Amino acid sequence: MRKWRTVSAIDVGTTKVCSLIAEVGDNGQMRIAGVGLVPSKGLHKGMVVNIKEAKESIRESVRKAEQSSGYRMDSAYVGVTGRHITGKNNRGIVAVTRNDRLVRPDDLRRVLQNAQSLKMTSEQKILHMIPRRYGVDGQEDVQNPVGMHGFKLDVETHVITAAASSVQNLVKCIRGVGVDVEDLVFEALASSEAVLSEDEKRVGAILADIGGGTTDISVFKDGAIWHTAIIPVAGYQFTRDIAIGLGLPFDVAEEMKKKYGTVMPVYDTKGEDVAIPVPNNGHNISYQGLCDIVRARMEELLRLIVLELPRGEQDALVPGGLVLTGGCANVAGIDALGRDILKMPVRVGAPRDVNGIGDNLTDPAYATAVGLLLWGVKPQSVTKNKTAGFSTNVLSLVSKIKGLFSRPAPQPEKKE
Repeated sequence: MRKWRTVSAIDVGTTKVCSLIAEVGDNGQMRIAGVGLVPSKGLHKGMVVNIKEAKESIRESVRKAEQSSGYRMDSAYVGVTGRHITGKNNRGIVAVTRNDRLVRPDDLRRVLQNAQSLKMTSEQKILHMIPRRYGVDGQEDVQNPVGMHGFKLDVETHVITAAASSVQNLVKCIRGVGVDVEDLVFEALASSEAVLSEDEKRVGAILADIGGGTTDISVFKDGAIWHTAIIPVAGYQFTRDIAIGLGLPFDVAEEMKKKYGTVMPVYDTKGEDVAIPVPNNGHNISYQGLCDIVRARMEELLRLIVLELPRGEQDALVPGGLVLTGGCANVAGIDALGRDILKMPVRVGAPRDVNGIGDNLTDPAYATAVGLLLWGVKPQSVTKNKTAGFSTNVLSLVSKIKGLFSRPAPQPEKKE
């Protein structure tokens, strides 16, 4: 009989909390068993600003995922974002001192530890340290140096850091509902697992995850991450500009953006503007005015994304172009606008091959949540070795007070 294990993920975003529980077979096949989707409260631009409200949103999301799956969520992979996230490339070098000059796993640990030596504030801690490529005695682009002979071993890494206090607040909320944190994952890195192909990562591509509070950027080259950045412009700013420009309440502006917002407006046969009725208001707004605001903000965001790359190096670094995902990637015409403005390939990326009850998760808005599951399904040698000690330090700190939090009575687990 085939045996299944469960993997869980929690995407705590500015606008929504999405909890997923998946069944994973012995062959690595994954199917979604439970989904918990609720509006997010207590967060702003990806960071916790009200622990009580954030905790309640997470609790309700987890409860719904458990209820729909029949499984209990004991631990989960959790996405991290916010302006406090930074990324930089760094190198580490060590000597191979044994008489046989044979590179062993212990040498890999030493060289990765050496690569952790970089300038950062006392508040910043390493979230991920991802080896991009190794070198042995000047031979570059070595993928796995173990077993090779040499006098010098070096590594090029991409280091992602985060503010300890911000992550501790998020972990406290997750632990506060009785769920352990399996691993902390930068959200754009998780999204890349769901929407980027291996070919795109190899030839070079930009992934921009446009969420509610931030736009998370990851640049891939030669099959590994090359650059990360956070832009504090996303769906919230779109809605705020619509609310101010058209004189609407924020909630109504959000509804109008989702229902009518496009960067490539389509007018009537005479090419005239159309009046859109405002729900429960009795007034109308200009369709052209709404679309003009959305287009102006989207043009600005697209240019900010590309400015993250060194000037003049876009063609060489990212021939695969730009892949847009996240909730705001659903704005109609965004890919065509991107191609027109940036003069590069642009597509909208959504999770692929999602099986189980989560068929509606094949939407850009759920790229991070699905990507977190895929990150957890990867062999430990792939994911765990790429995550530095930040998670362990923070989680061990919070685990000391784990017993202080209560949790609803556990549900019976499914029988295999």
